[in-house]
Amino acid sequence: MLYNIADMKTNPSLRQLGRQIDQIKEQIAGLGPIHPGSMSPQYQVCGNPACKCMHPKQPQRHGPYYKLAYVYRGKPTCRFVRADCVQMLKDRLDAYKRFRSLIDEWIALSIQQGTVQFFSQPAKKPRTSTPSKRTA
Repeated sequence: MLYNIADMKTNPSLRQLGRQIDQIKEQIAGLGPIHPGSMSPQYQVCGNPACKCMHPKQPQRHGPYYKLAYVYRGKPTCRFVRADCVQMLKDRLDAYKRFRSLIDEWIALSIQQGTVQFFSQPAKKPRTSTPSKRTA
């Protein structure tokens, strides 16, 4: 998401921004299990000349076999997913996408908070120190 500086100048109250952030935190806490990545169906050819996957005119590949791909701590990983776990993993992938979306919203609201707290306040005049008059 991109935010325009002009949009941030609407100056919502800090209390309202705090409430919105608290709502996001509650939604994050309720997400349940999450998993990064994406899943795609894969179709295979076994190589057996008598198999349907090797038919010269109408080959029918084996599958689908679902493959999960993700990167965690800079390490790419690919794994095949058992057929009975595909839907559960799809739910976790959806929850992860929602998590990332909520985090983006939280960051945007935090930026707005900082804008209100640090930049929209009138600058305080620096103290001018007057030389003290000491008597000897």
